[in-house]
Amino acid sequence: MRKEMVEVYSDATNAAVMRHPGRRFPGVLLQGDTLHGLCQKLDSVMKGLSREGAVYDDLNEIRDNLWSLKAHYKSVLHEHGMPLPFGEG
Repeated sequence: MRKEMVEVYSDATNAAVMRHPGRRFPGVLLQGDTLHGLCQKLDSVMKGLSREGAVYDDLNEIRDNLWSLKAHYKSVLHEHGMPLPFGEG
């Protein structure tokens, strides 16, 4: 872990906007529990859709990207001995 200064443009709850050093544009900080909730909701939506068509394919791509971010998040927290802000049950 390292500490760096970031530019914080908004620290609104679940909508923090900040620019990381070396990046041209700011990003939005997505909290781990919010990321988990989005993954769960997309899984629920996907179960109700036909597995054919552009809508399914687009949503599946979004879901895969979010689950990839969640896996990375969990790995980083595990590496640093930090608990997850959500259950895995």
